[in-house]
Amino acid sequence: MSTVIHPGPAPGARQLILNGIFAENPVFRLALSLCPAVAVTTTVLNGLLLGVAVLFVQVLSSVTVTLAKRLIHPRVRIPVYTVIIAVWVSAIDMSLAAFAPALYAQVGLYVKLIVAFAIIISRLEVFASRQPLVPTFFDGLGMGLGFLLALLMIGAFRELLGSGSFAGIPLVPGKPLLFFALPAGGFFSIALLMALFNWIERRNQGGRAGPAKSAGGHGV
Repeated sequence: MSTVIHPGPAPGARQLILNGIFAENPVFRLALSLCPAVAVTTTVLNGLLLGVAVLFVQVLSSVTVTLAKRLIHPRVRIPVYTVIIAVWVSAIDMSLAAFAPALYAQVGLYVKLIVAFAIIISRLEVFASRQPLVPTFFDGLGMGLGFLLALLMIGAFRELLGSGSFAGIPLVPGKPLLFFALPAGGFFSIALLMALFNWIERRNQGGRAGPAKSAGGHGV
C-alpha cells in the first residue's frame, strides 16, 4: 500500500476536498478498503451508513493525531494511531447502534472493522502527522467524502441492476441481473466505475495520461 506523501505546505481547503473525492479517491483511485466496499454495497442505504461512519472516524482521527503529534513517539506511532482510531470507531459504533438500529444490524460488523481500514491509518501517517490542524481537517473531510460517495455510487449501481430497486424502493419487477447483488458482481461493479473514473480524468486532462497519483494497495 502506498499513497501520496505530503511533507511540504498543504494545498487549500477546496483542493484537499476535491483531491479526496477525485484524484485520490480511496476506492476508485487508491484501491483501498475494497473488501468492505464490496460487502456492504448491496444497497444504497448500507453504503450510506458505512460511508458516514468512515467519514466521521477519518475526520476525528485525523484531527486527534494532528493535535497530539508532538506527544506521540515515532517508534510507537502506528500502535497509537490504531488506538485513536479504535476509540472513535467505538464511539461511532455505539451511536449508530442507538440511533439507527435497523441499518446497524446489517452493517454493524463492518463498522467495527473500520479500525483496520487501510485508508484511515494511511492518511494519519502521510498527512495528519505532518500537517497543521486546518489542512488536516479538510484532508480528512475530503477522503471521508470520497469514500462515502464511492460507496453510494457502487450501492446505487448494484442495487439498481441486481435488485431492481433504489434505496429499497422497487423500480422494476424481479431481479434483473442478480449477478450484481453477489460478491463477484461487487468487484465487477467497482472495476466498471473505476474505469469510468479513469476515463473522466483522462478526458479532463485532454487525453494525456498524466503521472500516476499513487499506487493502489490491498488493505482492508
